[in-house]
Order: sequence, then structure tokens, then C-alpha cells
Amino acid sequence: MKKLTEEQIIENLNKFYGFIEKYITSDRKDALLEFYKNREVTLASSPASTKLAHHNCFIGGYVEHVNRVVEASLVMDKVWERFGQKKDYTIEELVFSAINHDLGKLGTNEQPFYIPNDSQWHVEKQGAHFKYNTNIVHMRIADRSLFYLQQANIPVSENEFLSIKLHDSLYEESNKAYLITYSEDTAVKTNLVHILHQADFMASKIETQI
Repeated sequence: MKKLTEEQIIENLNKFYGFIEKYITSDRKDALLEFYKNREVTLASSPASTKLAHHNCFIGGYVEHVNRVVEASLVMDKVWERFGQKKDYTIEELVFSAINHDLGKLGTNEQPFYIPNDSQWHVEKQGAHFKYNTNIVHMRIADRSLFYLQQANIPVSENEFLSIKLHDSLYEESNKAYLITYSEDTAVKTNLVHILHQADFMASKIETQI
């Protein structure tokens, strides 16, 4: 299992906060910084998944993943522009969505979502170094992300809501109602949904190889 040094964890955390400082404006910036700094220990130490076969299954993997998705989203934005997209979102919406797309993986205000696996068999046979905390109420990751943003009174635009909600695209069964439609009237109307998914997908796949 990959191990980050304390210096690397702090560097990743500072980069994460730097994205908020640079791209998020008005009262949302202060609210978002306060929200994450109140959860800094969980934020800094959380993995991005439970198993080695998945992406960034190590302490500090969550922040490293989110940072990579922010950077990939900014690159994907330029790729879509290069091929003629009509931009129907702001850069703040893009970065806000990327920063918060996996927020639900941090768990609740009181308890983390991922906890160390106490089953040595699962660690050795499946590479499952972490497991889900079943003491917290079950929610889909995207739903928990949006729930905690609203609970903290952090405004979310329509584009941001859809992008966070749908960032797993058709890998999440419940997203079909949004993404498989047979009418232009009900089709998703922002490219941000697809850009965030592509950035997250690419980051996750690369993270299984490094």
C-alpha cells in the first residue's frame, strides 16, 4: 500500500485549500474553507477507496484524488473548448464541482466513512485495507456530498448540483433517469456533467496504475 509522508500530506492539503482560495468567490470561499478545516483530520487522512485494486487506497488518498480531478477538469475544459463546445458553465462551477464531487466519502460530521479493516483475511486476500463505516446512515456518495453542502448553508448552483450528482455517470444505476433520455427537452443541458465525469474517470484509472 502506498504511503505518503507527513510532508506530502500537508502539501496536498495546502494545494486543496489553494484551489478554494483561487477559484471560489464571495462568501462561499470562506464557508467552504471553514467547512473543510473543521474536518481537517478526516480530510487529510481519508483514503479514496477501500481496496488496493481501486484508486488511492491509502491514507491521504482522498485529497490527492480530489486535487487530481480538479487539475484534470481544468484540462478537460480546454479540450472541450478546442473542439468547439459552447461553454454553459463558469470555471468556478467547474472547480467547485470537482472539489466537492466525492465529499460524501468523508462521512458525517461525527464519523468517517472509511475506517481501517479489522479483518486480516480481507486485507490479505482482497487488499481491502479499509471498510465502510456501517454506524452511519447509508447514502449514495453524491447524495451525501450534496446533503452536507446544504447542511452547511453552502450554495450550490444547478450546474454544480447536476455535476456532483451525476459524476459517476452510468456507473451509478440511479443516474440513468438523467442520462438516458429520448427527448431533447429532458436531456442534461450542461457539458459540465460530462467534463467532471471524464476528469474523475481518468484520474481514477491513472491512480490504479501509479
